[in-house]
Amino acid sequence: MVNMDKIIELIKQDQVRVSALDSVSQLNLPQCYIAAGFVRNLVWDWLHSFESPTPLNDVDVIYYDQHEADPNAYLAYEAKLKKWQPEVNWQVRNQAYMHKRNGDRPYLSTLDAMSFWVEKETAVAVRKVGVDRYECISSFGFESLFDYYITYNPKRSRETFESRVNSKGWLARWPSLRVVS
Repeated sequence: MVNMDKIIELIKQDQVRVSALDSVSQLNLPQCYIAAGFVRNLVWDWLHSFESPTPLNDVDVIYYDQHEADPNAYLAYEAKLKKWQPEVNWQVRNQAYMHKRNGDRPYLSTLDAMSFWVEKETAVAVRKVGVDRYECISSFGFESLFDYYITYNPKRSRETFESRVNSKGWLARWPSLRVVS
């Protein structure tokens, strides 16, 4: 609970993230969250005592709607978000379809879908649930995120994990992180 509360406290102090969460909540999509670097990077920045947050190269919006008939409906949601906040690089995906792209069994929920992500610390998400109220979820808990880890998820290939760690430059940006593979 303490780590989840800290994430929410950090979110509330970041106007860019609050604004993004406000926009996403207007879509009223089921099981809809902003995930991945949106939360992970904010925590790592705080752990490293950065004065300003690491710029977001994209904002990953995930939702779960198994009854959505159009597998390309996410494009309309991205367009709405880009209209509201054109400065943000929005990436919207319905997790009910992502198992096909990833070669997995069908996902049961947003949380289940995140349990297949490459690093465990990336599988964390937040959403707005009311005025100045937020909810955080994580497929693997919050402890390793706050313990400076980048942890390999055995549901994915080790090569993909190592490639992501190297290509994203996480260890250069946040030098106190430790890779757990």
